[in-house]
Amino acid sequence: MNAASTLPPIPRDAATALDQRSREIFRLIVENYMRDGEPLGSRNLARILPQTLSPATIRNVMSDLEHMGLVYAPHVSAGRLPTQTGMRFFVDAFLEFGDVAEAERNAIEAQIRASGEGQSLEHVLTEASQMLSGLSRGAGLVLAAKSETALKHIEFVQIEPRKALVVLVSQSGDVENRVIELPAGITASQMQEAANFLNAHLRGRTLAEARAEIDRLRVEVKTALDELSQALVEKGLAVWAGAEADTPARLIVRGHANLLGSATEQADIELLRHLFDDLETRDGAVQLLELAEGGEGVRIFIGSENRLFSMSGSSLVVAPWRDANAKIVGALGVIGPTRLNYARIVPMVDYTAQVVSRFLKS
Repeated sequence: MNAASTLPPIPRDAATALDQRSREIFRLIVENYMRDGEPLGSRNLARILPQTLSPATIRNVMSDLEHMGLVYAPHVSAGRLPTQTGMRFFVDAFLEFGDVAEAERNAIEAQIRASGEGQSLEHVLTEASQMLSGLSRGAGLVLAAKSETALKHIEFVQIEPRKALVVLVSQSGDVENRVIELPAGITASQMQEAANFLNAHLRGRTLAEARAEIDRLRVEVKTALDELSQALVEKGLAVWAGAEADTPARLIVRGHANLLGSATEQADIELLRHLFDDLETRDGAVQLLELAEGGEGVRIFIGSENRLFSMSGSSLVVAPWRDANAKIVGALGVIGPTRLNYARIVPMVDYTAQVVSRFLKS
């Protein structure tokens, strides 16, 4: 597991500087936080430590841990909580990542397989995101780089006087639906004329190739189509895979309520809402894909280790998924509080990415 940390540096000799007693106290503080989200004080530590230590001795150890930047007191006379630096140290130095339980592996494989039967790629990814949310009790996210799949068919279906549903089908069978504004006064026959023109010139071409072809045929377009039909052709080209906003990827996030429900303060809830807003932006999607591409396997980002999550203090566990050519074409993962159950979620995210990759190669 890897991440390019921007947290305050952990003392280089931290692992060796902590004696067995200090390591045990630090471990119990973190595990208590991950389980209950509450600070752990010296009196409670004295009760659960395997060796007999006085509260005063424990407070001295906690003071040393605080000096190292691994724990902090949320308020006067409180116990201690791990800092983000402490959580990073705990993940790197204490956690052991095992395999996904067989029942969970079977559930992941069955759900991905069932979601893909006769369904579009977007449906598969949505189900994967929903599944990750349910298994982790965090927010599941899946990111798919904008496809350059060849186009097969386009159709305009009028749903309101000034709105139409654009149905786009790729050669690989993916289906995308987008709602567009119709030019004023356009008729059903003009909509059909625009669809026929696009289907005659786009079949087997990617979006970029299709646009180049329409530009090359611009004189023919003006001759063959009237002004309203031309406008519809331009709109039809613009909606493929969110191209009208030059979106680099599709981002699917499920389980917002899990994170919002775990926040206790109104300020935390607002920060999480801002995080979800940021995720929906073009830059947010680009950052997520860059995070997944930055290393092999699962990557763990805790709080301010990534600018996207620095304000909310959330953690991200993310892994890339690949196409048949082993090229990274997307990412999936879990967003949660810093007290995520990393030992369980990291292998689960890794395994889900492997299953999605295998499914898309088949």
